[in-house]
Amino acid sequence: MKNDILSMTPEEIEQELQRLGEPKYRAGQIFDWLSRGIRDFDQMTNLSKALREKLKEEFALYEPKVLSKQVSSLDGTIKYLWELSDGNAVETVVMSYKHGNTVCVSCQVGCRQGCAFCASTIGGLVRSLKPSEILDEVLFSQLDSGKEISNIVLMGIGEPLDNFDNVMRFLELVNHPKGLNIGMRHISLSTCGIIERFDDLADRNLQLTLSVSLHAPDDETRSRLMPANRGRGVDALMAACKRYYERTGRRISFEYAMIDGVNDTEQHARLLAKRAKSVSAHVNLIPLNHVEEREFKPSTAGHMKAFIKILENEGVNVTVRRRLGSDVDASCGQLRRKIMKQNTEDKEKRA
Repeated sequence: MKNDILSMTPEEIEQELQRLGEPKYRAGQIFDWLSRGIRDFDQMTNLSKALREKLKEEFALYEPKVLSKQVSSLDGTIKYLWELSDGNAVETVVMSYKHGNTVCVSCQVGCRQGCAFCASTIGGLVRSLKPSEILDEVLFSQLDSGKEISNIVLMGIGEPLDNFDNVMRFLELVNHPKGLNIGMRHISLSTCGIIERFDDLADRNLQLTLSVSLHAPDDETRSRLMPANRGRGVDALMAACKRYYERTGRRISFEYAMIDGVNDTEQHARLLAKRAKSVSAHVNLIPLNHVEEREFKPSTAGHMKAFIKILENEGVNVTVRRRLGSDVDASCGQLRRKIMKQNTEDKEKRA
């Protein structure tokens, strides 16, 4: 297999050029072309033809293809389904806010975590994405939409800490001053609680925002919703969050999908407040997006209001995530699942 030059830093490209007997300064030119979305060595016109031929022999380039693009008529949210080089597909969402444009990227094809309310995990994990594939979600979403991306959330399909090394390399590339140069404080990484990687992440002191998909403050409810809690537990998760906060100084955010009759009671609110205060966490409540294959429904407006009041009375900083793209399968995994289902049905009809 050819080497993945798109996952390389300029310094690593320099080393490859030295191996090929080429001057190091060409690495900056190549990295610049790649960062602009050029995926054909012949279009790198400031390189010699001989070098371009060498590059074609040594390195693979691939441009993700748009399998589906949905634009919300309500708020302009754009949902992409990108086809990867092996025929698999991942989702990316571009959302516009007053402070800029945010892209939500996937880091795996499918997911092994099995969260009971999520469409991404239906069918399990197929494979993890390479750093270049995650990077291209950002770059080509920007190029296709014409919207300059200023913020990134790793909250799409997959568990970032289950693809740790590739995600760390993606962060290095997207933050590179000669690349997209998106600052770490503009990046949020969401995890279901793979706590054995929290210390590894803290060691890097990246200054990104760590968002923990909590969704329940007690073991009984959380284990029902999130298999990742089994064998770890909420107490251990809180201890890992506290260590992360103390070592990095970066405040953690708790993501909390409000599910009717499951995790939205007064008791849940009071325990959530206690958990959040113990680690100085911010709470971000999420109105649940209903998934066709799942039994769960979003909390009522009344339950949401009462839940928020309890948190605020307990002194917890709480926000409600603005619901964007509700008319374009905006919940993670829904569009990919729909296309997969349609393709299966089409094959069965042809058979």
